[in-house]
Amino acid sequence: MTVPLTRRAALGLALTPALARTGAAQAPAPWRPNRPIRMVVPTAAAGANDVMARIAAQFLAPRLGQPVVVDNRAGAGGTIGTMDVLRSPPDGHTLLMGNIGAQSIAYSLARNMPYGPDDLVPISNMFTTPHVLVVHPTVPATTLRDFVALLRDSPDKYSYGTPGIGQSPHLAAVWFNQVAQTRSVPVHYRGTAPANTDLIAGNIHFVFDLIANHVESIRAGRVRAIAVTGPERSPLMPELPTMREAMAEFATFSTGSWIGLLAAKGTPEAAIRTLNAEMRDLLTSPETAQRFLALGGTPAYGAPEEFGAFLRAETAKWAEVIRREGLQVDLT
Repeated sequence: MTVPLTRRAALGLALTPALARTGAAQAPAPWRPNRPIRMVVPTAAAGANDVMARIAAQFLAPRLGQPVVVDNRAGAGGTIGTMDVLRSPPDGHTLLMGNIGAQSIAYSLARNMPYGPDDLVPISNMFTTPHVLVVHPTVPATTLRDFVALLRDSPDKYSYGTPGIGQSPHLAAVWFNQVAQTRSVPVHYRGTAPANTDLIAGNIHFVFDLIANHVESIRAGRVRAIAVTGPERSPLMPELPTMREAMAEFATFSTGSWIGLLAAKGTPEAAIRTLNAEMRDLLTSPETAQRFLALGGTPAYGAPEEFGAFLRAETAKWAEVIRREGLQVDLT
């Protein structure tokens, strides 16, 4: 799942030269690329995956002494770009800016996956952002507890929009219904924008979606926010409670989107460590935190071992949600 961005927003997230030069005088790392690095983005240009890759590429190039070229390879839910990386020599010169769909959800959702989680090695997570549960103003509920009670009293009466089967907003609603023991009707769209248009028009009753997509509509009263789905409140709207705060049943509920850097299995450990150290410098910068806030998210640096544990937990979490729902799709 990617975060839609306008061209203006994407351009505004470019790193300043000052940040790219930060730490340039540090001692040489134990690994250095000997030719340009290709950073594969498994989604189309101008989405959050693409923006994150360009931020990382602009930061890394002067520090590693080689160009870092962003290469968009969209299609088949991110698997085309991922396979491109896996077919390249695992020497640190081809990287993947992965995401929640192709690097966690797809392993259980797709029947014909061409790769598995062990085919990639983690470098560092980069960006995380939560969903927000929003309802049409005619829905007679203002709290999560009231909303759950409403759905329990009227099974299959209320509908929710999704940007497509198996994408993270769809699975967030599926998991919500599983935890709340409610039934509501999915309405699948081709993307986030048409789902949100129908929500505002009152043609559907609620959505789970990335919080940055709804801040203006919430403040204008076109939709009503119930809660955010992350483990902590969002700095974009800190007045909104988390679902964990709102109801004990959702104590382990956490959904949203994430984007992180990976490489093919067999990439030298020295390359992984060097790239991780560079990502640490980028992601712990206050300037980076401020820029990521514009997307409704936060930097998510982690050591390779930490990012690996995160990936395993995400894969297991969504596998169980998908199994209980009985969802399966074919990659096309």
